[in-house]
Amino acid sequence: MKWYKKLYLGENAEKSRYKVFGRIRMNKFSFNTYLIVLPSNKENILDIISANMLLQPYFKKKENRENLYVLGIADGKDEALEVVRTIIDEVYTNTGSFNISGYLHFGDRRA
Repeated sequence: MKWYKKLYLGENAEKSRYKVFGRIRMNKFSFNTYLIVLPSNKENILDIISANMLLQPYFKKKENRENLYVLGIADGKDEALEVVRTIIDEVYTNTGSFNISGYLHFGDRRA
């Protein structure tokens, strides 16, 4: 899993960021924590996934985790949508397009 250096954090996620990071790193259940990641397919702009998805057997394999590029963290679905809106607004304002991976210098990571 790769983390964006200037990670976008929701207001509530910001308050408990160290606890959230610790739970994700330790592979522990994280109640109401969502990750905003680069899309898994070219039809999406971004994906929102529960941090608990990382506990699934699929993500136990290192090669499957390496495909995740985390751009933001949120506490709750509503906050996740706000973080996504912030990212999209910033990218569109600065580029006039929705090429988020290019703007954030991940290269063309779209599937």
